[in-house]
Amino acid sequence: MTNLTSAERLGFSDRLAELRTNLAAVEARIGAACAAAGRRREEVTLVVVTKTYPASDTRLLAELGVTDVAENRDQDAAPKAEECRDLPLAWHFVGQLQTNKVRSVLRYADRVHSVDRPRLVDALSAEVVKSGRADLGCLIQVGLESETPEGAHRGGVAPSEVEALAEAVASAPGLRLDGLMAVAPLVGPFAGDARRAFGRLAEIASRVRETHPAATMVSAGMSGDLEEAIAAGATHVRIGTAVLGARPTLR
Repeated sequence: MTNLTSAERLGFSDRLAELRTNLAAVEARIGAACAAAGRRREEVTLVVVTKTYPASDTRLLAELGVTDVAENRDQDAAPKAEECRDLPLAWHFVGQLQTNKVRSVLRYADRVHSVDRPRLVDALSAEVVKSGRADLGCLIQVGLESETPEGAHRGGVAPSEVEALAEAVASAPGLRLDGLMAVAPLVGPFAGDARRAFGRLAEIASRVRETHPAATMVSAGMSGDLEEAIAAGATHVRIGTAVLGARPTLR
């Protein structure tokens, strides 16, 4: 951030202070939730969801000690990751991933949280092998509402199909099965009950670990329900608004 005007420097200074305050508040919440659940703070990784925010914010977050950031749209993530490639960050892709975006996403993503169908597994594996990059960490996205009529069109694989898809990931060249991911449902039997939803996710994750003991990641919880996720055993919480503020309107 060199060659900035005085006004620009003041703006960055103000934003840095804002992010520092917000991060401290989120850290306090995570710490309290871990204590309430009898867990160590080190068991939970904060992933800051930087979607819709500029690369300058990502740089400020790195300056404040953030190590993991997430994006959900490749058209926004790719240029931002390129601009921030000098930073020691782990990049998580958390949005629905179309197969025609796989090549681009694999240029920067360390993990994809939204693996939800065999065709995507095949596309990811083929591209990792072709590119020669390091193995890609994969999380199966569980659609906790997918077995209801209202949730059939939403992202994620049905709970009954998780184990088969996990096996497909684990056996695919270039892919590493890291665990599961879910979002608290807006419809279906778990709607409005994040604690029950994440408890169900924990049950599914435990079953997967019986066959794949290294798949220890449970990515769950956002700004409004991180406490419930941590109580249920989440290892990674994906926090956006509570750190970065209300999101700009997408174009």
